[in-house]
Amino acid sequence: MDLLIVGGTGFLGRHLVEAALADGHRITLFNRGLSSPDLFPEVETIKGDREADISALRGRGWDAVIDTCGYVPRVVGASAALLADAADHYTFVSSISVYPDDIEPGADEGAPVKELADPTVEDVDGETYGGLKALCERAAEEEMPGRVLNVRPGLICGPCDPTDRFTYWPRRIFAGGEVLAPDRLERRVQFIDVRDLAAWIVEMSAEQRTGTYNATGPGYELQMGRLLEECAAVSGSDAEFVWASEGFLEENGVEPFTDLPLWVPREYVGVLAVDCGKAIAEGLSFRPVSETIEGVLEWDITRDAELSAGLTPERERELLLAWHGANL
Repeated sequence: MDLLIVGGTGFLGRHLVEAALADGHRITLFNRGLSSPDLFPEVETIKGDREADISALRGRGWDAVIDTCGYVPRVVGASAALLADAADHYTFVSSISVYPDDIEPGADEGAPVKELADPTVEDVDGETYGGLKALCERAAEEEMPGRVLNVRPGLICGPCDPTDRFTYWPRRIFAGGEVLAPDRLERRVQFIDVRDLAAWIVEMSAEQRTGTYNATGPGYELQMGRLLEECAAVSGSDAEFVWASEGFLEENGVEPFTDLPLWVPREYVGVLAVDCGKAIAEGLSFRPVSETIEGVLEWDITRDAELSAGLTPERERELLLAWHGANL
């Protein structure tokens, strides 16, 4: 197929390009050329800023479009409107953040989504991100009714992840010693390897599948304790996990999902327990967690970078001392 990817050189975007190339598809990228512009020299790139001027896309045609970087409904709607006569199918990469933070565990795609008090707001932050993504889904569907695939990933992880919200755990556990762990080892966690997500999106796009799909994993109920033990096994670490209570973490100002990735307070556990059965029935599959951890570690050791998420060593030591002191 002839495929247009809006973005294509960021985290998910580069893996989409690699998956599409591996499947023999012809690709065009549309982006500003600011992030890794030389990443795919063999792929045609049209430079442009979708928020200012998308006229460079006029007069062209593609079988399908994958939009990896839509955050504001006005912009997504304008993109879909221009491409409505130029492409047969539009995939919008959304997020499970469209659901309320207190969503019930096991919720599927029919669950209510966030509604913004002011739907015209365009400032994207932690308060507006999910509601704006939900409005972006609607904007795409309004411009290309019956031709849109909305994909709602959970935490995306894997090689080249700039957020480090998963990478923190393999790196920290590889370093060994006492590791502060959140609350209870039985807590459920969800995430998806970017390579699995990209391959599935490309396949769904090629088949011109439509509708809305939650897309996170794995395909079974994974607990935090098992994930951390997998990190230790893959890296050969001697890490010792210290499971600090949720009350202690909250009292000491530990930020959920930021200071300790994959931890959210108990009233919000539903965001890490959504139902992905619909996507799994349509072919979404997951590599073993050990392969994701291994891939992350192999990539992480090639860079010299401080983590963008997780506790600093100093802050973790401080918290461990406080926990041990409170439990003498």
